[in-house]
Amino acid sequence: MAEFVLKYADARGQIKQEIAEAATEQELREKFTQQGFLVYSVKPKGKFDQLAPALTGANRKKKLNLEKFLIFNQQFVTLIKAGLPILKSLDLLATRLTDAKMSPLITAVRDDVRVGTSLSDAFAKQGIFPPIYVTSLLAGERSGALVEVLERFVGYQRMTLAVRKKLIASLIYPCLLIVLVLLLVVFLIAYVVPQFSSLYSSMNAKLPLLTTLLISFGSTAQEYLWLGVLGLAGAVLGFRWWAKTASGQEMLDRIKLKLPIAGEIWIKYQVAQFARVLSTLLLGGIPLIQALETAAASVGTRVLAKALESTRKSVREGQTLSSSLEATGVFPPLAIDMIEVGESTGALPAMLGSVAEFFEDDVQTRLGAALSLIEPAIMIFMGIFVAFVLVALYLPIFSLADTVGG
Repeated sequence: MAEFVLKYADARGQIKQEIAEAATEQELREKFTQQGFLVYSVKPKGKFDQLAPALTGANRKKKLNLEKFLIFNQQFVTLIKAGLPILKSLDLLATRLTDAKMSPLITAVRDDVRVGTSLSDAFAKQGIFPPIYVTSLLAGERSGALVEVLERFVGYQRMTLAVRKKLIASLIYPCLLIVLVLLLVVFLIAYVVPQFSSLYSSMNAKLPLLTTLLISFGSTAQEYLWLGVLGLAGAVLGFRWWAKTASGQEMLDRIKLKLPIAGEIWIKYQVAQFARVLSTLLLGGIPLIQALETAAASVGTRVLAKALESTRKSVREGQTLSSSLEATGVFPPLAIDMIEVGESTGALPAMLGSVAEFFEDDVQTRLGAALSLIEPAIMIFMGIFVAFVLVALYLPIFSLADTVGG
């Protein structure tokens, strides 16, 4: 017997959707037709298998404001807990959302639910909502614990946004320093050096080799400044286009993995996100195979997504999750050891939550240590460069002073 998703209208004209078993689609359609129901559609049940690939995010052109999406879910959970029907809750939220981009999406979801589409299907049709969210809704619908599932997702979303904000805040100052250094370099090379070049040309002074090289470089930079800017802009645009391709993304991910210090921090952050997603899905009642599929669709790196796809196939063949993850060669040994303990004790979701917390804290610590070294390194580079330019520019003046004094 196979499972099918059946949408039909009852004797009172109310549209309903449910999961039913039958040998074939035709058999199920005839069974409900004989009972007096008007059958709209009968689809194979493979919802979990079809859901994640349809929502990978690779084809999503729009971006969801995650903070406003969190607010929406908090309000949605509150309304449902207060006893309002799902359709009425969506009605209220669709007309009161302050986000101009999200409001039409929720309106479309409400309209789909009104004609009998399930909540998870309605959100999935928009093609913009996170795979973990849609899969969680599906689990809540199947288990009858939609409120609990939504509350668990809200907790996951809060945690994820908090970690992301901390990382961004940590990177602001070093990025600002790098921009200032670049502006200083451009100012010295493109403006200050050519000024000294004009001065020395009028004096017909014999210049040291260091000064000659610097002035030649500065004059060339000033002459081709706008051409260089256009070339740099073109290179950046070309790189961004290439980075969005499948091959470009995978190559960049592999380069990141090989970077000293930064590569380790990056993969630990990705593993923490994966563990958080998988823990949330398992706690929501999603089977491990389907949870791995959704987790693979939710991670932001192709290397990790391919590793999870390989893991899913191994688990389906009877291998343990820890051994399957170890075989990919991507996951840190400590994460694999903790997951193995969770499997052996029957507490895998809780252990995955611990993995996420541990690696998030580790990322924060290592990132803070790395940034504490980067900032002085930037200042030292800036000091050495400025000193080099000043020495090269003022060296002829010192030579002239010695000549005059002699």
